[in-house]
Order: sequence, then C-alpha cells, then structure tokens
Amino acid sequence: MAIILCLETATTNCSVGISKNGELIAIKEDNSKGYSHAEKLHVFINEILKETGFNVEDLDAVAVSKGPGSYTGLRIGVSAAKGLCFSLDIPLISVPTLDLLTKKLEVEEKEVIVSMLDARRMEVYSAVYESEFTQVRETKAEVLDENSFLGYLEKSKVHFIGNGVAKFEDICKHPNAIFHKQKFPSAKEMAQIAETKYKKSDTEDVAYFEPYYLKDFIAG
Repeated sequence: MAIILCLETATTNCSVGISKNGELIAIKEDNSKGYSHAEKLHVFINEILKETGFNVEDLDAVAVSKGPGSYTGLRIGVSAAKGLCFSLDIPLISVPTLDLLTKKLEVEEKEVIVSMLDARRMEVYSAVYESEFTQVRETKAEVLDENSFLGYLEKSKVHFIGNGVAKFEDICKHPNAIFHKQKFPSAKEMAQIAETKYKKSDTEDVAYFEPYYLKDFIAG
C-alpha cells in the first residue's frame, strides 16, 4: 500500500492530492488568475493531511509535476517536494506536466492529442500523443502559426488541450482540430501515474533533481 502526496504547480492551478494504491482520495486546488502557490501550497498540504487523517510520516513518496510550465510555479512545487523527501527520507517521483493533460481526455482510436501550455506571445510548450497516451513527438517550445501540426491534422482528428489552446484556435481553422480550452494539469491525474512509477522504483535523485524548464527563465 503506497500513500503518495501529489503536487502540481506548473500553471496557475495550485493542486495538492493524496493517493492510496493509485486512487486519489483527497484533493485541494486553487486556480486563481494569478499564481497562489507561494501562499497556498504548504497550507493545502497541511489541510489535506488533516482531512485524510494521515501524518506526514505516513507518506511513502512525493510526486511532483516536473514541467515544462511556469518557472516560478515549478520551482516552488519541486522545492516543496524535495524538502519533504529529504526530511522524511522517502522517494521523489516526477511526472511530465504535459502527460497529465492527456489523461483528462478520452479519444477514439487513431486520434491524436496535443498537450499545449502557454509560454510567451505565440509560443507554447507542446507534445504529441497517440490515443493510448504514448508520446509520439518530443516535447518542445515552438512558435505557433497556421501550419503548426498540419501533418497530424491531415491524417486524423487532433485534440488540443491546455491553457495554450486559445491562441492556436485563433489561427487554426482545420476541420479536424478539436479544442479543449481552459484545461489545466492537476493532481487528479497524477495519482495513477505516480503509483506506477513507485512500483517500478522509477524515482529521482533528490539531491540533483531539477524541474524541466525547457527554456531559460526570462524576467519580466
């Protein structure tokens, strides 16, 4: 039986969950327009432990969204996760942020999912997945134009999901494009992925793990 604390802070959604044997048993989230992570994350952790009746010593691992996403959000989430893992001497599990977004969808066979997080201006962080959630194109930062993802759109329906979708919807008029707007990565979808990684001992070196920023931080 694994009890795993799940932290998702890669976007404006500050999300904390606890899973038991891969099943989410409690969650607390705040998706304000601004970032509330610095104020809310540790409060949510304490509240959710109290709500479930667990002590922090009951945790078997901490799972955290690894990025890409907000530089500050990722840094806060990973710092909290590493601090808990250091102090409790438990494993750290990292989950790719774009993987979490795909789990919000159920699509038909041979359809494609593009997870897409807002970066700057017309740029997004994106990755492409098959209907079985297997990633088929590397994660990258890219500037969108009307021909983006055209090779996939010409072959099948493509589901675009994440907070970067709105800017692409404005320029993509292809009939095979399906837009799922205002969807954010969440601890809700992290539980099962974290449990699978825990059973495989697919964990990170707590001392050296860093978020997957994908590109350098630019102030302002």
